[in-house]
Amino acid sequence: MKNLRSKNIIVVETHKVRLDKMETCFDSLSVEEPLEIKIASAAEDFAPQTIAVTMRTPGHDEELAVGFLFAESIIQSFVQVESVAQSKCNGVVVSLKPGVNPELTKLERHSFVSSSCGVCGKKSVESVLSRTEIDTSSDSFDVEVAVFATMSRSLRLMQSDFDTTGGIHASALFTTEGRLLDLREDVGRHNALDKLIGSMLMRNCLPQSEAILFLSGRASFELVQKAVNAGIRMVASVGAPSSLAVQLASDAGITLVGFVREDRFNIYCGEERIRTIRSECSQVQSAC
Repeated sequence: MKNLRSKNIIVVETHKVRLDKMETCFDSLSVEEPLEIKIASAAEDFAPQTIAVTMRTPGHDEELAVGFLFAESIIQSFVQVESVAQSKCNGVVVSLKPGVNPELTKLERHSFVSSSCGVCGKKSVESVLSRTEIDTSSDSFDVEVAVFATMSRSLRLMQSDFDTTGGIHASALFTTEGRLLDLREDVGRHNALDKLIGSMLMRNCLPQSEAILFLSGRASFELVQKAVNAGIRMVASVGAPSSLAVQLASDAGITLVGFVREDRFNIYCGEERIRTIRSECSQVQSAC
């Protein structure tokens, strides 16, 4: 088999079967490789250590590392970071400033399954809300219904790697008017969002309290958790949300929208921020 690689896409020789006919051709795949994330500190008793190894699409690795640490509450702002550097082909070292002593017990990305076993989902929601310092309970912005179709089209047009491979996720931030602010792609849904949030954090652009997060797949609990940490108040997704994602969004005061298509979508909580829906609800109440 011949493999031809270019950036984040690899072209491989394949055999397509149509009924009783087989032909040799080439197919494009999204590259997936491990990334080792390490943190270092000036503290004498804190030696560099590996925090996580995640499978990702190469590119924007520094943003991914910073976004991961922020999502896990290891850092609260980019001010706490001394430097971010590639340590090797598939490694990133985030050096923290003197005096910053991370609480590694906060690493929960891979512990929710085991720690929640036999415990109601409410405990996981309370855990997220208890450690966020961003108030998402009230605001004054709203969004026109038509904006969701605009975002859906824009996301699809901007997913260059998806057009080629059909096997990659995207996370994007839009203004309330539907203008694209930034977008990141990755084979992992969590990594795509970590890259996006890391990019914003490194540019001192958090919280994003009046931006809309648009996800190319489904809205899971962990993705909504990352939105809460980033101060995002509206999340929309092409796919469905999970039950715990809806519970967290509701408790955090986030508008959660799913199954976004050109002409329709579902609102699971926070419908007061959708302008047409809010107007119609007001009219119904007045009529009563």
